[in-house]
Amino acid sequence: MAETRMNSMPRPKKAGKGFTRRCASLVKEQRARIYILRRCATMLLCWYIHGDD
Repeated sequence: MAETRMNSMPRPKKAGKGFTRRCASLVKEQRARIYILRRCATMLLCWYIHGDD
């Protein structure tokens, strides 16, 4: 019984690390998407501005 309790205690730490990694991965993905959108918007704006010449 005591061994079972000892083995079950580290699990929340692993779950916490998994959650942290998952959040970090999602943040990284969202930052990449925002970067791509920003680059596209900048490119379109430059085309619009320089297209009037």
